[in-house]
This record gives sequence, C-alpha cells and structure tokens, in this order.
Amino acid sequence: MTDCSKVLQDLKSDDNEIIREAAFQAGEMGCAEAVPMLAELLKSNHLGLQEAADHALRSIGGKGAVQAVVPLLRSDEAPVRNLSMDILREVGAQDFPSLVELVHDNDPDIRIFATDILGSTDSFMAVDPLCDALLKDPEVNVRYQAAVSLGDLANPAAARCLNKAMLDDEWVQYAVIEALAKIKHSSSVDALVKALNTSSDLVASMIVDALGEMGNIKAVTMLLRHLDKAPTALRNKIVKAIVSILGGKSLKLLSATEREKLREYMLIALKDEDEEVQDAAISGLSYVGGEKATQEVFNIACELDPDRDRDRLAKIVDDMSNLSFNPAMEAALVSDNVNKASLAVQLLSRLDDERVPGILMKAFENGDRDIKRGILEALVVTAGDEAREFFEGVLEIEQDGSMLKSAIHFLGGKLRDEKAVDSIFALLSHPYDDVKEAALDACVAIGGEEVNSRFVELYNSDEPIDRLMAVFAMGKLDARLNLNYIKMALEDELPDVRKIALEALNDCGSDGDSMSLVFSRLHDENRDVRLTVVELLGNCYKQDVIPYLIQALQDDDDWVQIRAAEALGEHREESALPQLITMLDSSHKLVVMKVIEVLGTIGGTMAFQALLEVSNADADPEILQAAEEAISRIQEEQGAGD
Repeated sequence: MTDCSKVLQDLKSDDNEIIREAAFQAGEMGCAEAVPMLAELLKSNHLGLQEAADHALRSIGGKGAVQAVVPLLRSDEAPVRNLSMDILREVGAQDFPSLVELVHDNDPDIRIFATDILGSTDSFMAVDPLCDALLKDPEVNVRYQAAVSLGDLANPAAARCLNKAMLDDEWVQYAVIEALAKIKHSSSVDALVKALNTSSDLVASMIVDALGEMGNIKAVTMLLRHLDKAPTALRNKIVKAIVSILGGKSLKLLSATEREKLREYMLIALKDEDEEVQDAAISGLSYVGGEKATQEVFNIACELDPDRDRDRLAKIVDDMSNLSFNPAMEAALVSDNVNKASLAVQLLSRLDDERVPGILMKAFENGDRDIKRGILEALVVTAGDEAREFFEGVLEIEQDGSMLKSAIHFLGGKLRDEKAVDSIFALLSHPYDDVKEAALDACVAIGGEEVNSRFVELYNSDEPIDRLMAVFAMGKLDARLNLNYIKMALEDELPDVRKIALEALNDCGSDGDSMSLVFSRLHDENRDVRLTVVELLGNCYKQDVIPYLIQALQDDDDWVQIRAAEALGEHREESALPQLITMLDSSHKLVVMKVIEVLGTIGGTMAFQALLEVSNADADPEILQAAEEAISRIQEEQGAGD
C-alpha cells in the first residue's frame, strides 16, 4: 500500500519523466487505485506518457480498467479512441457486461467499436450479442463489423445467425461469407449455395471461394448443378472449388457424365486469367484428363519462365505425372519449342511405363544439348538393360561432360556392366574432374579382379592424379588385398596421395597392422596428412589409440592440437587431462579456448581446479567467459549426478 501511495503521488507530479516512471511502476505493482489517473494519461499529447499508461492499464486489467477506458471511446481525438480500443481488445473480456451494454448504445460509432472489441475477446459469451447486432442493428456498418467479429471468433455457434444474414445487404454479405468460410460449419453449405441464385456476380464468386475453403463434400453436388448455368468466370471458380473439395483422385469417383462435364469445363478453366484457377484445373485434369488435356497444359507451361516460375512448373510436372502415357507427351518431346520439350522430358522421367525409355532414346538424336542432357538423366532413372547399347554409343560418340557422366552412372553405377570397363576406365584421363570422379566411382561399383588389376597398374604412373585415383580405388575395392600398394602410397611424395592411403587403411577397420601404419604418419611433414591421422584415430577410438592422440596434443600445428583435443574430449578421456592442462599456457588463443571447452566436457576435480585458476587469472575476457561456462557445465553435471 505504501508503494502504491508513492506511485499515486508521483502521478500527480508536474514532471513528465516522473509521471512516466510512476505509470510503469503502477503497472508492475498492479496498483488498481491508479487506474483513473492512468486512463487520463491516455488523453495526453505526450507519447511517452501514453505508452506508459497503455502498458500499465493492460498489466493491471480488471473491471476497473475496462470501465475507466470505455468512456474514452467517445473522445474527439482519433488517436485516443484507437488506443482505447486496442486496450479493450486485450482486457475488455474482464468486464463483459460493459461491452455488451455498448452494443446497444445510441451512437452507431460506439456500436461499431463494441462489436469490433467483442471479436477480440476469444469468448463464446460474445457470440449472442454479436448475433443480435448482426440481425437487428439498423446500421449496416454495425452489422458488417458484427459479421467480421463472428468470423474472428470462429465459433460454430455463430453459424446459425450468419446463415440468416446471407439475406442482408451485399456489403454485409461480404463479411458473412468470409466468416462462414472461417467457421466451416456444415449447416452453412445450404445457405451459401441457396444464395448463389440471387447474388451478384461478385458475391457469387465469394460464395464459391468460401465453399472451396470450407471443403465440405456435400457442396460438390450442388456446385455441379450450377456449372451449366453459371457465366464463364463464375463457372471457372466453381471448377476450382470442386477440385479443392474433392482433390484430384476423388474426381474419378464421380459418375461418367459428371466427370466428362467437369473435364470439359476444366479445359475451359485453363484459359482463365487467374493462375490459381488454372492450377486447380491442371490438378483436376491430371486425374481425369487425357491427350487433349495434356496438350493444353503443355501449351500453358511452355510459356512460363523456367527461372521465375520454377516452383509452379515443378507443381505442374508433379500433377501431370498422375496421367498415363499418351501421344501428346511424345509430341511435346519432339517439339521445336525447347521449353515444351524440356517439360516433356521431366514428365516422362516420372512415368512408370515401359514405353518411355524407347521414346526417349528415339528422340535423343534430334534434341539440342540441354534436351539431350535431360533425356540421358531421365533414362538413368527409367531405363534398364534395354538401354545398354544406347549408352555405350553415348560413351563413344558424345563429348559433353554431363552426357558422359549420365552414361557412366548408368553403365557403371546402375548396370555394373563389366563390358563397359574399357570405355569407362579410359575416362579417368578425361580433362574434366567431375567426369574423372564419375568414372572412378563407376569402376569401383563394377569391381572385380580385372578392375583391381587395372588400378594396380595405374598406380605405377608418373602422374600424381593417377596414383591418387588408384590408391582410392584399391582401398575401396579390397584394402587388405592391396595393402602392400597402400603402404607404398604412404611414402608417396604427394601429400594428397598419402592422405588417400590413410583413408584406405581406415577401410580396414580395426586390423592391427593397418592401425600401426596409420600411427606411423603421425609425424608426417605435411599438416593435412597429420590432421587426417588424428581424424582417423578419433573415428576408431579404442585403448591403443589414446596415447597417440595425447601425443598429437604436442604437435607443432595448432589445428592438429585442436582436433586431437576434440577427439579426446568427445570420449571424455581423463588420462589426457595432464597434457591438456599444460596447453592452457599456449600462446595461441584458439588452442586455449578449445582446451577450456574440452576440460568442461571431461569434467572431474582436476579439470575443475585448472579452470578455476584460469577464471581467477588476469586473462582475455573471452577466455575468462569460456572458463566460467566450462565450470558451470561441470557443476551442472555434478549436480545431476548427485
């Protein structure tokens, strides 16, 4: 009480800053006695005072706050009225009778304000007074706002009065339709469809959109009946609504007559200016359309911009893939229109039809570069052994890197064709690195003794890249069989070859001889090789690896030290603590930060004491913060353990 007395006294001050601070305090302390003065502050021209009073009244709330703010709705100042409404939208429900009383005020503006505020209460108690205003108020704008608020509440109990209001003025109907679309009550379907017969084109269009959003299946039969008598623009909207309600698959469940009628109207809807209507028609036709529908959709899609309309084109292809193969697809594939041909390739790659590979292969020769690329990518997905000779021909004739990669993936990755080894192996010397990589992976996929012997021979090359590919392949094909060559590669003059050899040894699993070879490169002259060793040791963590990781903490390179510390920290290796603690004296901040993090992860008394020393030292602020966070982690884990 004493504190609120001080606040009340300060609210009477002549100093705006003191008043503003007092208003904020009134809100924080919940001083209900201050409400009248806070409401008066809303009238101030001082924005700071208005803000403080606004915040306080929302915080205090209650019946008193509502009753203090309600009179301000009659203010001649628009900012005051707007601020009062905003406050009442938040706290008005705390005194419902005051709001309901306003619904019957003599001033239509006040009634509009009241119906607006009731829509923000999120209470079922607001439905009856709003329905009363919707059906009985003489002012059209009050009825309009009542409908809007009922939509905001989205309470099914409002459906009955909203249905009746469909007979009101067109201006009110707009809000009623939107409200019914939000409520989605089944009883509203009949009322909306019935209103179609007497509504203007604009209202009818809104009704159809609302029925589509509501998604009630009983509206479909009624909408189908309106198709023949509706003008074109409205009919297209009806098509969209039917597809939205049923979904593409369920269109097949309509009777043959209904399905045929809808198909014809969907073809017409493809020419609508509204993209959403077009897309709905495309979606529907993808299930009940045929050759003509395919042709029309291609005509639309090929006019779209491949970059700007990427998502829409992807959706069209996805929809059309529900169709069975038809001649219009083949015609689009061989069209002179590049966009149309490209879409046809994408579509055909999605179809599960044994005719597709043959059609794609037939069209390949006459396509331009991008179409050829697309056809080959599609064939990799759709074709089987029947395309073997075709792809062998691609390897022999084509020079384009992307086309070669598709052929390599098909023959090597998909068919594992041993007869293609000669052609694929020859591409290891291709000038493009991505073609080399594809050929290397394909050879590994094919495998076998012959392929392995080719890589053994390739290892003897004077070209470093040949030795690198050979070691990689030998490790993937059979690391144990090729261990002698991998040992030799560990001494190669090229660091990248030594790295690949180490990774090949990792494929040997936990073999003791292999691990000893890995250990031997811990003092390699190249930092990247040593980093590879540390990574491998961390990945195959076991008892005999630990001393080598601890040894790596003394490496001359910061990053080798850091990666070794991370590996030991990940496994919470307490035996590494003595060496890690000495690294806190490193001159390299990044190393110290990592060690602090690792000590926090490992935990225990020794780590805790070391971190305490760091936190009490005159060190870099970031280091001190890291130490404090690490200490907190240890304390949290200790507390959880207890």
